[in-house]
Amino acid sequence: MGMTEADGRQGAVDASTRDVAARTESGTPLLAPPRPEGTNVTDLLLERAAASPERPVYALREGTSRRRITAAEFLADVRWLAKGLVAGGLGVGDRVAILAPSSYEWTLADFAVWYAGGATVPVYETDSPAQIEWILRDSGARRVFAAPGLVPMVSGVIEGSAELAERFIQITSLALDGEGATLSSLAGPGQGVSDAELERHRVAAGLRTPATIVYTSGTTGRPKGCVITHANFVDLADNLIPHLPVPLASPDARTVMFLPLAHVLAHAVQVVCLAAGVTVAYSSPNDLLSTLRSFRPTFLLGVPRIFEKVYAGAREQAVRSGRSGVFTRAAAVAREYSASLDDAAAGRGEGPSRGLRLKHAVFDRLVYARLRSVFGGALETTVSGGGALSPQLAHFFRGVGVPVLEGYGLTETTGPCTVNTVDAVRVGTVGRPIPGTSVKIADDGEVLVRGIGVFAGYHGSSDEGNEAHSDDQADGVYFPTGDLGRLDEDGFLTIIGRKKDVLVTAGGKNVAPEPLEETVRESSLVEHAVVVGEGRPFVAALIVLDRDGLASWCRERGRTLDADAAATDPEVLDELQAAVDSANALVSRAESIRKFAVVGISPSIEGGNLTPSLKLKRDAILAECHDEVEALYS
Repeated sequence: MGMTEADGRQGAVDASTRDVAARTESGTPLLAPPRPEGTNVTDLLLERAAASPERPVYALREGTSRRRITAAEFLADVRWLAKGLVAGGLGVGDRVAILAPSSYEWTLADFAVWYAGGATVPVYETDSPAQIEWILRDSGARRVFAAPGLVPMVSGVIEGSAELAERFIQITSLALDGEGATLSSLAGPGQGVSDAELERHRVAAGLRTPATIVYTSGTTGRPKGCVITHANFVDLADNLIPHLPVPLASPDARTVMFLPLAHVLAHAVQVVCLAAGVTVAYSSPNDLLSTLRSFRPTFLLGVPRIFEKVYAGAREQAVRSGRSGVFTRAAAVAREYSASLDDAAAGRGEGPSRGLRLKHAVFDRLVYARLRSVFGGALETTVSGGGALSPQLAHFFRGVGVPVLEGYGLTETTGPCTVNTVDAVRVGTVGRPIPGTSVKIADDGEVLVRGIGVFAGYHGSSDEGNEAHSDDQADGVYFPTGDLGRLDEDGFLTIIGRKKDVLVTAGGKNVAPEPLEETVRESSLVEHAVVVGEGRPFVAALIVLDRDGLASWCRERGRTLDADAAATDPEVLDELQAAVDSANALVSRAESIRKFAVVGISPSIEGGNLTPSLKLKRDAILAECHDEVEALYS
């Protein structure tokens, strides 16, 4: 079922982005030839260590400095830990769960399991005990690596399940030293494993072999285990590096990984970074800004919420320093400058005028350079995934010199299946298909994908979604993503929303909520917006105020309001109505938001209404706000 060698990958890219079918199908040919069937992800590590053994691939914080881990050192660490796994009885194909924040130790465990012939099962550190139990049972994992602070919780989950307690072999702390099973204690017995025995384990996996089982973050229902093959990772690395040379193949390329490696996008990008020789540093989201300033990455993988927060922080700083007017004008010039670049690329203009370039140069000295320093001052580009970024924000960041390349993908496509590139950006879209991939728009508007990243199917007990994936991709069958979208005449994809989230009002009008929510969220007062209206006489919305944005708004006006008071304040409500009016301008009256309510909830991962990739769980929000929704229609 995996996209390997001669099993149809080239057939996935026959469509031209400019032929007569361009509005319904778009594809990009492979940039790298298929690998031999016996290849697996560890070959990328061996090639990197052989090509540039002294090149740093990871940077670990030690006090106020960073210790660089070279490719040769990382390979030695991986082999050291893999031998310990083999000595401990890890069999070829055995599954090992990893439950920890993003870190060098997470990556070391990941590659060591692969090197020993096993498959990894990433688990979010924020998952509930019930979710962890389900994933461990469904995946068939017999071992788990856990962050030191999570070991007691994982032990409790396993001991509380008769099935897991009988099956499980070991819980290993992702720490070098300490009590109990640690990396050092696990690896110690491995010194008796010969190089030949380790190599036998390493080469047991081929392109079609499962490399990892990644569980969906579960916006609805139980998470489903997506089987990602070695081919998925290897083909993405081989094709994305030449496709995205600016972030991945630039000299001295470096990045900060702060997204959870349990998320398929971060996991896949990390593998690509190793293959490209990009130096990776790790950070928690809370320490991100200080890490950016000290490590000075050349590119960054992020999600829309990060860019929204950076913009809000810059605006707030301008307000505090009495320069809000300057910032507002600078932001407008940045957006206009970026939009003129888009127009020129699409053949609708000649690019920024002389006057616009002059204003842009002035604001570059006054505002933009300072904002770029927030990212460390060396950032060449950023890649955003995991949700839609407001076109206004995308234009703003490109205009200030921090271009955001939006992409699109799913767990089932091993992350990216389309992406904008530095030389082919169209703001508001998620770019063209990556090499070896084609995208088709079905008659009902659903986005269908075929290509190198498409997974091998759902695993085990979570196979209720298996009907959505076919063995016949080589014969032209596409994977239905569940998303609605459209292709423009040049093959750029725009995502409209989730098919399952489309509302059907009592009058029979189909309404996609995401574009409306995205536009309302552009207001600095709005953190979240949820459009409702299924089976109702009209469309309405729930709005969660952004507390930082509210504080800034109050300072600008010399007012003091807490969130409760703001929810009924006439001036605040007028601002929110203006945001709703902007959204309504995009749709017909039957699709427009007629009423809204400010709700006092705080969506969070821990609270169960926000996924680890920071997407709202719509059903959970609607259940929590049942009374507020009913009041909108009473």
